Amino acid sequence: MIRPKIPLKAGTRPSNLALTQARGALDRIEGILEGVAFEMVSITSIGDTDRTTDLRESPADFFTRELDDALLRGEIDLAVHSAKDLPEPMPEGIDWFWLPWREEPRDALILSKGRKISDLPDNPVVGVSSERRAEYCTGRFPDAIQKIIRGNIDERIAQVDDGTYDIVIMAAAALLRLGIEERITEWIPLDELEVPGGQGYLAITFREGDKKMCALRDLFCQSVTLAGAGVGNQALCTVATLRALQRCDICLHDSLIDKTLLDHLPPHAQAIDVGKRCGAHSKEQHETTKLICECARQSKRVVRLKGGDPGIFGRLAEETEALERLGIPFRVIPGISALQAATTGTGMLLTRRDVSRGFVALTPRMSGGALARCDAAMKDKLPVIYYMSIKAIEPISMRLLEGGHSPDTPVAVIFNAGGEDERIIKTTLGELPNQSLSHCIKQPGLILVGDITSYSYKTELGALRGRKILLTCSEAIQEKAAALVHDFGGRPIQFPLIRLKSRFNTRLDCTAFNWLVVTSPSSVRSFMEIVAHQKIDGRTLPKIMVCGRGTGEELAKYGLYAEAQPKSDFSAEALLKLARETLKPGEKILRVRSDKAGPQFADALRKTRVEVEDTIIYDNQQIDHEELPDFDALFFASASAVESFIDQWNVEALTGKTTCVIGSPTAQALKKYKIQASVIAREATVMGAINSLAEHFVGEELCSPKPD
Repeated sequence: MIRPKIPLKAGTRPSNLALTQARGALDRIEGILEGVAFEMVSITSIGDTDRTTDLRESPADFFTRELDDALLRGEIDLAVHSAKDLPEPMPEGIDWFWLPWREEPRDALILSKGRKISDLPDNPVVGVSSERRAEYCTGRFPDAIQKIIRGNIDERIAQVDDGTYDIVIMAAAALLRLGIEERITEWIPLDELEVPGGQGYLAITFREGDKKMCALRDLFCQSVTLAGAGVGNQALCTVATLRALQRCDICLHDSLIDKTLLDHLPPHAQAIDVGKRCGAHSKEQHETTKLICECARQSKRVVRLKGGDPGIFGRLAEETEALERLGIPFRVIPGISALQAATTGTGMLLTRRDVSRGFVALTPRMSGGALARCDAAMKDKLPVIYYMSIKAIEPISMRLLEGGHSPDTPVAVIFNAGGEDERIIKTTLGELPNQSLSHCIKQPGLILVGDITSYSYKTELGALRGRKILLTCSEAIQEKAAALVHDFGGRPIQFPLIRLKSRFNTRLDCTAFNWLVVTSPSSVRSFMEIVAHQKIDGRTLPKIMVCGRGTGEELAKYGLYAEAQPKSDFSAEALLKLARETLKPGEKILRVRSDKAGPQFADALRKTRVEVEDTIIYDNQQIDHEELPDFDALFFASASAVESFIDQWNVEALTGKTTCVIGSPTAQALKKYKIQASVIAREATVMGAINSLAEHFVGEELCSPKPD
């Protein structure tokens, strides 16, 4: 679907670097969102005209103030900056985010052309523009004469070439973006000179609350995960929390957690202790909340790791409400709290037949640390949870009303709490018996009574706006697809329609072939299962050709790497083109596939005058489901999943739904039933498909005629 172009005015400073990097970033966004066109507006900042002020003494908004003013006046829709130039704090009324594409972060030494460090005089003149660079020069060149340097990149280089300075330090990202990296004399390692966190990143600023710009930000800001770490030891941490830690970029954690949980962070991830111990706070709560929001807007995948369960005395609401105000998506993963550890874990069970039918949990502390009332009257105001109660709604309601509760008391009925098909019905105590709940009787449910039921998380956030995304792909890639849906603020419904079963009786004589051609991650997994089952020596495997990055990444999990892979277009056509360029006439090729893939690709390979053995190594088996859950959009990763869906629920079940497919063959499978795929992945991978689905919905919102 081709959308009309929506023009957006983008402000930037007039320097060659600012114009070049802004245009590059905006072109990249235009390539993602077909309905957006950016008009660049050059705006001169005080930092561009004032060439005498020492940058070490300049105001924080030296390079941004004029662009901020233009934003607030409505003259531009957004502004593009080097992220390290953003002031702290940001001006009132201005919101921001970083683009996720980082250029080289290191600094570099620049000398005149042809000159080396060994050519420097005894007392070289060094141009400095920041305290950190000045300190580095003091250590590296103790006899140097340090002088302030100002001007844009071209002007600073000119001052080196004309002998005004012998050496200057610059951000390598600037030189790379301008295509003059040959002017770098020496790279400075990060362990010798730390750089600002934003160096190499670009940032976009916009008017706070601008709906179109918030929608654009949704493409680049990952959903924040607020997770319970459990208590005591990492064995009491949930699988969901561990998975979140394994994918995060920044972990903001409490002090009272098992620190071995941090061993699950990726090598690049940063861990920051924001915890509290008996009033001795590493960070105040408002500082932690602010840090969460800042890290999320830096396009980082953030995990806020709380001890126990984040919703029990964990001040979770303050953090989620701040994210809601900014429109940043989040999800909450419950955890095992000290409550369960101290009771279920010790035998002092909170519920024991004929001894205790329930319990009260509270803190004696008020805000600020003062002691609160703990008498019976106060306890009567606490929320009440009824388990195993759905069939007893009428008598429960009657007894609460008879006991003095107001008919207007808020009530919520929660079915299948925590499940993908969780359903919440909100009402009042007086109306509760009149609710039609007969269709939910088969599901487990809780009744929650009290004022807390008036609150709920805002779910319509992120690029996917809380939409339910039905994931029909095979079980092997469900976890990855679900995580990506969470990143964009969607609600994944894991609903595999096919199961892959390896053919272990298929004999593989790998020594007889020059090349192995693998066209999907599923083929990699089945092939390696058969290799292990038949005890095939990995050293006997031929060279491997794969169809794309996803297949190559799956191969790498087994310590194997592809000799040939298309550079960008991950499709059968691109792979066939690569094969024509790579394979030599007469070579023997082993192509492995599923029973549903068909022999067409092998036949096309044979036309390149190579010998091909087309081998089926796994079968696609349909998974049958009793019911089709409610959903807004669905993802098909194969033609087999399309066939399975139509076989079970017919074409009508797709009416009014957004369909996302991983590539052309899957789109063709839908076309057989006269259904046009809403979204075809720009890159034929799971990540490419979910990214494209998010881009589709953001594009719809940006191109909507509705006013902000």
